[in-house]
Amino acid sequence: MVNSFKHYLIEEEKAVYFTFGRMNPPTTGHEKLMNELSKKSGNNSYRVYLSQSTDKKKNPLDFKYKVKTVRKFFPKHARSVMLNKKVKTVFDAVTEMYNDGFKNVTMVVGSDRINEFTTLLKKYNGVKGRHGLYNFNKINVISAGDRDPDADDTSGMSASKMRSLANEGDFTQFSQGLPRNVSNADAKKVYNEVRKGMGLKEQIDYFNKLHFEPVSEKREAYVKGNLFNIGDNVVVMATDEVGRVANLGSNYVIIESNNKLLRKWIDDVELLEKDFKDRVKQDKDIKDKKGTQPAPYYKGLEKSTKAKRLSHFKKHAKMDDDNPAAYKKAPGDATAKTKLSKHTIKYRKMFGEDAVEVTKKKIEREKTVDRIKHARMLDRAKVRKLKNRSKAYA
Repeated sequence: MVNSFKHYLIEEEKAVYFTFGRMNPPTTGHEKLMNELSKKSGNNSYRVYLSQSTDKKKNPLDFKYKVKTVRKFFPKHARSVMLNKKVKTVFDAVTEMYNDGFKNVTMVVGSDRINEFTTLLKKYNGVKGRHGLYNFNKINVISAGDRDPDADDTSGMSASKMRSLANEGDFTQFSQGLPRNVSNADAKKVYNEVRKGMGLKEQIDYFNKLHFEPVSEKREAYVKGNLFNIGDNVVVMATDEVGRVANLGSNYVIIESNNKLLRKWIDDVELLEKDFKDRVKQDKDIKDKKGTQPAPYYKGLEKSTKAKRLSHFKKHAKMDDDNPAAYKKAPGDATAKTKLSKHTIKYRKMFGEDAVEVTKKKIEREKTVDRIKHARMLDRAKVRKLKNRSKAYA
């Protein structure tokens, strides 16, 4: 019974605001959506309806668990989250609200879905269908923000991205997409529920999955074993020296070149092309052996010595670089003439032929002086200690 004209106006203007989404799983994006829904509704009622579809790809969480989780994650909106198994579509939702006596309805969605829902809701207003009948005085669809948190793309922290993170086993990033008030235990629970719904195993061990950009593509290839191998022929870029890889270090290689072992950073050397044999003269006596046998390595040696030398290279190349035996002279090195480096030649020109011996003697003298100074300091300390004892007993 209408008691007054004022009561009649209130009934005519009775309005409700609502949103309808998958929230599978609920994210910080859905939190913003519901906060905006509450704000837009003002003193009017507002409702949150969740879809009931379940599948491994887009809807891993079932309806009841989803309602329970959304209410727990967003306690401020808990009373507005509806649990009605009969409401499966947005048309079921507006029909229920119309039957509850609301005359005006406003749907709050991401800006990218405004046109879609405006067309659908107004098209069937006053038209009876499987959902029943609704006939509102006003139907509005307004924006809650720039994008729909249920969108299928993975930009931003969308539900789609959360499912992708759960699939990849990245709990750390997944948990960052949940509201701040969610405990670590609850985060792990919903994370594993999503994985379970996607047909994946429950994750027991959790770890930070860090993503680093490779510092160097060459370094990455070397670590994976795709750059150099023992026995490869390489060239030192700065000097054009050709050598053979004798050992592999952490970020360097040991090269055997002209009877010398050189330690070079991986960025300082390059692998010789596969046509190395065609470009560099091979030793005539052992050129048919496996690998490349540059003639300079065996120049002036007997055929039997060449074979032993090759065997030595293969054997010692397998040794660790901290093994002294790896640097044992190869057959033929004893009679080979060692060529002085350009740095040694320059040093001798500046300070004389015997500069090295002079420097060694100077270092020895300095060590002797240091030992004498140290001994005298100990003697003085002992004398002071004895004097202090004498004073104590005096």
